[in-house]
Amino acid sequence: MSEILSRAAPGGTSVEPALELVEDGLAARIDIARPALVRAYLPVLSPAAVREAVAQADRELGHLQVFGLRPIGDLSGSLVRETDWANAWKSHFPVLRVGQRIVIRPTWRRHRRQPGDVVLALDPGMAFGTGLHPTTRLCLASLESLADRGVIAGARVADIGSGSGILSIAAGLLGAASILAVDVDPIAVEASLANARRNRLGRLIHAREGSAPTGEGPFDVVLANLIASLLVLLADGLVADLRPGGTILASGIFINREAEVVAAFESRGLAIARRWAEGDWVALEAVRPES
Repeated sequence: MSEILSRAAPGGTSVEPALELVEDGLAARIDIARPALVRAYLPVLSPAAVREAVAQADRELGHLQVFGLRPIGDLSGSLVRETDWANAWKSHFPVLRVGQRIVIRPTWRRHRRQPGDVVLALDPGMAFGTGLHPTTRLCLASLESLADRGVIAGARVADIGSGSGILSIAAGLLGAASILAVDVDPIAVEASLANARRNRLGRLIHAREGSAPTGEGPFDVVLANLIASLLVLLADGLVADLRPGGTILASGIFINREAEVVAAFESRGLAIARRWAEGDWVALEAVRPES
């Protein structure tokens, strides 16, 4: 199919196999039982030439059926207009209110601040963390809840897997005294530093490559918006970074993996204090006893 379509497409073809997400969405494997999609892009310099190329490709694809291959679907086409792909994605990120006070404002949008608003100016770039995903929203809502209870003001905070730095910035705007943001991805570290400066928190937020344990604890609050398997794997490190009486906010947990995370935390002496859920996702507030 690729060979036939490439005869009409000077740029070649792309093959998109059906993928199944595994490892909590961090990896994928090809599902050979589902159809693959083959695409070819033709420049529309001459509409008549394009129509003839499509008709010829359709005839030749029909001839493949005599070889007893897997079923070949109908050839379809659509007009793709030139787009500034570097900026087109921005249209999908609106100003977003999370909880009662937190507002995420993409740097290319405007927002009229309301009394009490905590506004985060954010440009995620290539890093995870826009506020659109339920895991981030859950973490922000639980962070706001901690702030309302006086836990964040003056606190030392660690953000494990900081991504765009969205949680670090929220903690800073909610009154944290200092924040360490660590991520294994250098692009995420750059995004965290850039967004910290955008929010005038460059002196408050220190970002670097790393994971848990950070070696810079103990912290009053540890933020960990990861996935269930990583939360279990890093449980010892997360606890090592936490002072007695401190709090871990853990998110990124599929509801069917919640029990594993709870077991990992409780086996290390943490007590689950609160739970938030949205759809199939869960966030947990876990407290390390004083003694």
